[in-house]
Amino acid sequence: MAGGSSSSCRIVCLATLVVVMAGILFSGEKSVVMAQGGCKGDLQGLLKECMKYVSKPGPQIDPSPSCCAIVKDTDIKCVCGIIPFPIVQTISSAKVAHVAQFCGNPLPPGVKCGS
Repeated sequence: MAGGSSSSCRIVCLATLVVVMAGILFSGEKSVVMAQGGCKGDLQGLLKECMKYVSKPGPQIDPSPSCCAIVKDTDIKCVCGIIPFPIVQTISSAKVAHVAQFCGNPLPPGVKCGS
């Protein structure tokens, strides 16, 4: 299973790099405003705390309390609309919907986030 952990790290590291390169503006401890689209939320926190729950490989599992804390304070619909394509390819839309629902911030019907 060591290979799976390494693969997860590569996905998260790549996603973080892509986000930084996409011109994300981070400000404040809890509030992060994205330069593209102006979405409310902490995208860096989402990547760090929630990526393992929405990545395509592996089973669908309930997210951690730390992931949910970030999801609750994020405009998920907005974030889904501006996620860079390389990240979209690595996440499962069904898992994103599950995490959002589980954390009490469900996606509106018809919103797709991930592939």
